[in-house]
Amino acid sequence: MKSILICCILLFSASLANAQAPYDLEHIYDPGANAAADLEKAVQQAAREHKHVLLQIGGNWCIWCRRLYKVVHDDAALTKQIDQNYVVCHLNYSKENKNLPLLQQLGYPQRFGFPVLVILDAKGNRLHTQNTALLEDADGYDKEKLQDLFKQWSPAALNPALYTNQ
Repeated sequence: MKSILICCILLFSASLANAQAPYDLEHIYDPGANAAADLEKAVQQAAREHKHVLLQIGGNWCIWCRRLYKVVHDDAALTKQIDQNYVVCHLNYSKENKNLPLLQQLGYPQRFGFPVLVILDAKGNRLHTQNTALLEDADGYDKEKLQDLFKQWSPAALNPALYTNQ
């Protein structure tokens, strides 16, 4: 009887471990990446898919960057909303690589702290820069505020005539 109970506990524990998020919060940002090339690929993909680019700027050292990544990926509604409307690109800011030339082109969004979100249209034009401190709730992020942000800056919200027949 004890061995059956132990097997059940082990199976339950294994299923819980497998149910955990399949992401690595320590490696969201790649300090060695060519941020300009990655962003260009994201813009090209957004143009093909009729989406916007959601640029998340931060670093693996940033607890709030990890919290934002986690809340978005742990919430099915947020993930769906982003997947339907945005191509996501993570731009690193760290001691190793601050990506300052690209950040200069984006209007110095790092002035808001990290993480900071920049929304670009499918041509790479900056539409909005979001100070994520305004989206915080205690020690995390307010999911409703995030949903509102992603909805407000979605392609359908900004160009409703293009999406009325879909």
